[in-house]
Amino acid sequence: MLTGRVNAPEIDTEYGWLNTDRAWSIKDFKGKIVLLDFWTFGCINCQHIVPDLKQLEEEYVDVLVVIGVHSAKFDAEKDNQTIEQAIRKFGIEHPVVNDADYKIWNYYGVRAWPTIVLIDPNGKVIGQHAGEGVYDTVRPYIQKLKEEFKEQLNHEPFEFKSSPKQSEGLYFPSKLICDEENNIYLADSGNNRILKLDQQGQVLEVIGSGEQGFNNGGYADATFYEPHGMVIHGNTLYIADAKNNAIRKVDLKHRMVNTAAGTGELEYYFLDDKLNELVNPNSPWDLLLYHDSLFIASAGNHQILRMDLETEQVYRFAGTGREALTDGTLREAAFNQPSGLAHNGHVLYVADAEASAIRTVNLKTGMVLTPLGRGLFDFGDADGHIDDALLQHCVGLEIIDSDVYIADTYNGKIKVLDLSRNRVYTLASGLSEPNDLIFLNGKLWVTSTNSHQLFKVDLNTGEKQEVKVKLQLP
Repeated sequence: MLTGRVNAPEIDTEYGWLNTDRAWSIKDFKGKIVLLDFWTFGCINCQHIVPDLKQLEEEYVDVLVVIGVHSAKFDAEKDNQTIEQAIRKFGIEHPVVNDADYKIWNYYGVRAWPTIVLIDPNGKVIGQHAGEGVYDTVRPYIQKLKEEFKEQLNHEPFEFKSSPKQSEGLYFPSKLICDEENNIYLADSGNNRILKLDQQGQVLEVIGSGEQGFNNGGYADATFYEPHGMVIHGNTLYIADAKNNAIRKVDLKHRMVNTAAGTGELEYYFLDDKLNELVNPNSPWDLLLYHDSLFIASAGNHQILRMDLETEQVYRFAGTGREALTDGTLREAAFNQPSGLAHNGHVLYVADAEASAIRTVNLKTGMVLTPLGRGLFDFGDADGHIDDALLQHCVGLEIIDSDVYIADTYNGKIKVLDLSRNRVYTLASGLSEPNDLIFLNGKLWVTSTNSHQLFKVDLNTGEKQEVKVKLQLP
């Protein structure tokens, strides 16, 4: 019999609750099986288990209550407003408590993100599990609790007041590129579609139905799940379809969407696993075209992958798969949720988000270095010499001349890494989680993801001008 011995510590904090209209305690859920999800919204592994939690909630809707405990890693993740945006972005429907000071985290002895804790209907802790694979791990225990406590279970479902989704306009816009005619392709990630815009913000084409899914077909029928980075190669638009763990390809001439790589499943490769063998992307976040190769920022497995554009086969390129800030050869180096790519000649630049670092990969020598950044828990908002400068979860890059322009996402700023002077300075501020930036006609175009906006930034003054996206097709 599953019996918990320790009373579950309380889950209320002074920082309040989100996605609900009231505070909750363990006692409120007497007669329910409770699953606590300890997460932080920038963590890709925490995002990976959201579908598992949804599946459990649907399967055990009458007896299970899931509560999110948001124990932030980054300073910017401690704010109620930014947590609420993440709740909307990920489609979370259960209540979330803000554990900004780690009080609940410490009560439960949690040590890693994500961690789930299972509590029986009498309020006793059954156990905890760190990492992914939540559905297969925890479902047998929930089923057993349902059977053993069938006389005590409360089968009346709780109805929580969750945050509504924005009904129109851009919704968490992320990556953007331009074509030879200077039209812009924008990943409207929260709406699961790609928009083609002119420079006045008029939508010229919509790629994708807007529904969440993994269907190929014409523009109106194809579906995506949180698309991000893109590149154009000839008449083909490649898309990093992040939550489908796939690279999609769009025939721009015939207006058809297909899948170039990925099965939809999460797959992991560590150390010497599948070297020189075919692999699949894991939460691909950005793409970069270089000669006959398509480089993929495989954020979920902390690696850079390479697709051969002739065969569309994907191989491991750089990174052990371990999450660490380690320089060295392609097979020795380690990354931390790489989320943005750019290049200057044969040097590939990587926005290494969880380490708040800028990494370089020399495509000739095969060496990985770190011009800016110190480690997984070294972050902040500091300009100055590169030895003193700090970023906070950067995810986008653009190279202009020899300067690296950075979407310093959690600081809400555009920063510039001036490699000739080894200094970092702020160009623009007041953005809401900027995700990407491109240089077009003398301006820096920037997505302000959490404010659902697109801006042009003056390179001299840092002045921002919003580009109003007109969603009605001409």
